[in-house]
Amino acid sequence: MPDLSARARAVINPHALRANLGALAGRAGAALLLPVKANAYGHGLEEVARVAAAHPGVWGLAVATPREAAALAALNLGRPVVLLTPPMPHEVGPLADLGVRLPVASVPEADALPPHARAHLKVDTGMNRLGARPEDAAAVGRRLAERGLLEGAYTHLATADEPDLSFAHEQLRRFAAVLAALPPTPTPLLTHAANGGGVLSFGALPGMALARPGLATYGFAPPHLRGLLPLRPVMTLQARVTHLHTAYAGETVSYSGLWRAARDTLVATVGMGYADGYPRNATGHAQVLLGGQWRPVLGRICMDQLMVDVTGLAVRVGDWATLWGPADVTVTDVAAWGGTVEYEVLTGLGDRVERVVGAE
Repeated sequence: MPDLSARARAVINPHALRANLGALAGRAGAALLLPVKANAYGHGLEEVARVAAAHPGVWGLAVATPREAAALAALNLGRPVVLLTPPMPHEVGPLADLGVRLPVASVPEADALPPHARAHLKVDTGMNRLGARPEDAAAVGRRLAERGLLEGAYTHLATADEPDLSFAHEQLRRFAAVLAALPPTPTPLLTHAANGGGVLSFGALPGMALARPGLATYGFAPPHLRGLLPLRPVMTLQARVTHLHTAYAGETVSYSGLWRAARDTLVATVGMGYADGYPRNATGHAQVLLGGQWRPVLGRICMDQLMVDVTGLAVRVGDWATLWGPADVTVTDVAAWGGTVEYEVLTGLGDRVERVVGAE
């Protein structure tokens, strides 16, 4: 295949990623089971996993689907891979063969595991999404322990990123009661409950061996928790200028004619659109960095492209425009322009966006 350059790239800062991992592990007082699901929150599964697996604060890597688990296991990074959501019955054996740790929430699931599997008991303490209810979970854990398969136990906090932590405290109480009813295991049970909000809100949780900070790892925290740790955004999103032209006074730009030129305007067309994950609803608000200045996006954001006013700037075809970065305009700003949250913007980045690890 000919060497065809990418129109857009997500540049991952390994220094920022390592710093965030260290800060979160320190606050949690525990090793990290790092979520790299959804293509590492849009940052690139392989790129993030390789950096994270070399960090001393990372115990293992967590994913949401069997395909993610298999892809991660194939990288052979020397860290355990934990699947957080249930596989289909026919997937259990192949995943166990790969060494993937499996979630279990019922006695039949425990009985269906092959003898070489390793399991993490999933307890539903109030999220009402997945897992065994607290009154049933101890029996599942005992069955796993009888078979010698119980490696860990976990739950998920539904409100740990909110100012009112009363329900999170109740979830932790329910989880602790389940853990107290489990039999001893040959090695210490790998317990985990804190997501990013939990790590920031609670710090070290007694009895928890691991923590699972997701979005916080990539540099973002809820507004009321910002400043607790020096977290830095890990990704800079860039796209190339593919065309330059003049829109003359009175002409409109893009679909629906939402923007009309009040003067002759030099327009740069940039190779990034909503099919790549840049939110269409940011129309009328978005800005990008070109020629050293943040300039407005003109008119409707398109599927594959957006247009920018670069009048008076020294811009050429092939230049990189910055759509968000660690400062000035961040993912938080873009999400606000699009009426959504950082999670959705980051995980929505498509496969036309090349993931690149920046310089060491």
